[in-house]
Amino acid sequence: MKNMHYTHKELMQLAIDVMNKSVNEPREDGKVPPKVGAVLLFPDGRIETAYRGELREGDHAEFTLLERKLANVNVEDCILYTTLEPCVERNPPKVPCCRRVTNARIKKVFIGIEDKDPKGNGIRHLEKHGVEYKMFDREFQRIIEEENKVFLKQALQRKMDAEEEEDLRTPFELPVANYDSSKFSDEALQKFIKEANLDYKPTDEAFLEYLADFGAMEWDKEKKKFVPTGYGILLLGKNPRAKFKNAVLKAHVSYGNSKIEPKDFDQALVLLPDQIEEWLKKVLPLSKDTSGFKRKDVPDFPIEVLREAIVNALVHRDYEIEGAKCEIKIDENKIIVTSPGKPLPAITLEELNSFEAPSISRNHIITYAFSLMDYVEEKGFGMKTFKALNKEHGLPIPKYTFKEPFLTLTFPRTTEAVKEIIGKGNIDELSSEDLKNFEIFRQKRPVSKSEFVEFAGLATRTAERYLKEWVDTGLLIKVGSGPSTKYKMNE
Repeated sequence: MKNMHYTHKELMQLAIDVMNKSVNEPREDGKVPPKVGAVLLFPDGRIETAYRGELREGDHAEFTLLERKLANVNVEDCILYTTLEPCVERNPPKVPCCRRVTNARIKKVFIGIEDKDPKGNGIRHLEKHGVEYKMFDREFQRIIEEENKVFLKQALQRKMDAEEEEDLRTPFELPVANYDSSKFSDEALQKFIKEANLDYKPTDEAFLEYLADFGAMEWDKEKKKFVPTGYGILLLGKNPRAKFKNAVLKAHVSYGNSKIEPKDFDQALVLLPDQIEEWLKKVLPLSKDTSGFKRKDVPDFPIEVLREAIVNALVHRDYEIEGAKCEIKIDENKIIVTSPGKPLPAITLEELNSFEAPSISRNHIITYAFSLMDYVEEKGFGMKTFKALNKEHGLPIPKYTFKEPFLTLTFPRTTEAVKEIIGKGNIDELSSEDLKNFEIFRQKRPVSKSEFVEFAGLATRTAERYLKEWVDTGLLIKVGSGPSTKYKMNE
């Protein structure tokens, strides 16, 4: 294609457009092949594309692109966009797509969705060979998942079958010795069935089969019964901490000299979101809501935002880190939610703090169960509520930080707390009103003068004065020049 300037979003969309041209090859074994599209961006702006089966039935998109179309072309400085994680295993003499990528010395790859096939792990291959990889934006991942839903369902089943056969699973994916369905909480089972809109009773054999289908149980051939997996115990167990000591969220509240008794939330995961929400309503100070005809007392911090943060912490934490637990700490200045485990390699702190992080799961089974109950968007971080905190509630946006082994999300509640999490010397000189105007620059994206004027409701001349002052004092830096100049926070 001709040379032109493309944005990352345009290239992701182009990869999907190309993907939808994929040629289906019917198979006698009933295995459904994925739709895959690949786009290669050259340094000069030129692009080349390929889709599965484009030149020959069954040929992978990356193979078609790199070996059939560009076999004698140097692509070392190109960026690859592919809608599916490159395959890591092919029957000899075929070469896996991930190896073709590294053999071509491509240094950066954007990946649509993970491949759940047991022959997957292309991401791991790229990572080991020093290839930088990013995931597609969530809006595009949804499209890819919908177009490949039959393939993904089959691939997940193949993965579960392969893991069972080869014992490659984590302790949480494995069945728990000497446990059976009696270790499940009746309350948790009823809650899960109700919220997931399932037509089962907890004792139905078909329900146990359903739990086994997504990894909460497993059929024991010797005992001839279903056995809970570690994830099953975390999600539905009577006492998850009896088996997994880290299965708890510890809560602390302190207002000045007044302290509220610490509380441990350590029941089945499916019960915790509602329990935590009720607790938050009790411990958060009340303020008057005058938006309706009747004044009413409401918590002074939006419960739905904290609920989202805590659910994310429970779903995406690393349960294998010994001695590390989820925590929520509330005081007069800030609210802190802490989760064990660093962000996965495809997600940066900058992406988290822009609230545009792509979708990639650490705990697929927990994420799936919570998505059935509408506690989370499947495979998503659901951070729109964080991004809209300032616009919808007039509150400062939160900030992610990581200090081994904890990922921390801090919600500032006061001017001093905002200054503390920004952590730049000149920020101390800003007034509360200044900080409200500065809030738009904390969203980790370049902001134009006109956007700043609209956000802050300032006169153009006043906005220009702010921008000049903040650039001069090092709080902001300019991006671009002339009429297209934008401003971003100087990290």
